[in-house]
Amino acid sequence: MTDTFPEGYAFSADPARIDAGRVHRWLSTDAYWAKGRTREKQDKAIAGSLNFGAYDDTSGEQVAYARVVTDHATFAWLCDVYVDPAMRGKGLGKALVAAARDHLEPLGIRRVLLATHDAHGVYAEVGFEPLERPDRWMALCFDGAQRPDTHSG
Repeated sequence: MTDTFPEGYAFSADPARIDAGRVHRWLSTDAYWAKGRTREKQDKAIAGSLNFGAYDDTSGEQVAYARVVTDHATFAWLCDVYVDPAMRGKGLGKALVAAARDHLEPLGIRRVLLATHDAHGVYAEVGFEPLERPDRWMALCFDGAQRPDTHSG
């Protein structure tokens, strides 16, 4: 399953290319699931995850981000998917998620989960489906975090 990246943009899984300040700004000010997240917490999340970016071929500027929390063997959680508002509508989100999926597939991971409030169609286009048995899943939330069915992130 390989999807093409939109012309003029490139995918990278190189953690050195992540613009951590930009990612923090995007998520902490504009992402409903991460508003108010501190820079320290975001940097910790980046350090403990696989990170993926989409970059403008001309300027090298990061235009989208996705993060995957995984054990590299059996399970992964796709989260913090974000496309710069000025770059939306170009297929970058779908291409970034497809590239992350393709990066994970050779690891032999059996299940990749995600939570979304409003992008079900985008994720369905790259193979995600609703949980077949949601009654089997449970969550443990700390520090007043909302249940996963009411909040994502």
